[in-house]
Amino acid sequence: MNFRKIHHIAIICSDYNRSKNFYVNKLGFEVIQEVYREERNSYKLDLALNGEYVIELFSFSTAPARPSYPEARGLRHLALEVEDIEETVRLLKKEGIETEEIRIDPYTHKRFTFFEDPDGLPLELYESK
Repeated sequence: MNFRKIHHIAIICSDYNRSKNFYVNKLGFEVIQEVYREERNSYKLDLALNGEYVIELFSFSTAPARPSYPEARGLRHLALEVEDIEETVRLLKKEGIETEEIRIDPYTHKRFTFFEDPDGLPLELYESK
């Protein structure tokens, strides 16, 4: 195999405008391209982080709910690396986004915490310093 990196993560949301607002206006992801696909009654929003394409945000009106509790099978969570976790938590709270308490990874000794997107998708903050 000659994989180079993860290209992107695809997320299907239940309320496109609410999720777009969350990822773009609250978390600060940059819009690369937004397309409405009339034949599917679906939006596709390509988002970047620091200029690198990372998330495809989709809307499908008939998408079923997916279990999102921590130990459900499938994608467990999306982790975002930050330099200062306390500052990032403060900024999230300013946007009305609650986080869990900051914990320490017992193996790496790095600090981390979790919060959720509008559909309950677990998002992790992981401190790089």
